[in-house]
Amino acid sequence: MRHSLQQKTTRLNIQISFELKNKLSRLSALQGKKMSALVRESLEEKIEQLEKKIFEEKMKHAYQELAQENLEISEDFKYVDTENL
Repeated sequence: MRHSLQQKTTRLNIQISFELKNKLSRLSALQGKKMSALVRESLEEKIEQLEKKIFEEKMKHAYQELAQENLEISEDFKYVDTENL
């Protein structure tokens, strides 16, 4: 995934296990990518997944609150339906 040339970048130093570095090295070679590109893509993908999960949890909570509110409103009007009979 190539970003526009205008996008600013920054350097980040992290420590990972030797085993993880070897796996990363093998995978980057298999895909023909630099390790930094593979790490960047992996981080972007993981962050996107986490943001989606957070959004879904917020929506779930909002729907549950709305459902409770709807139940309370319908409770207020349960006798109104039979008034005209």
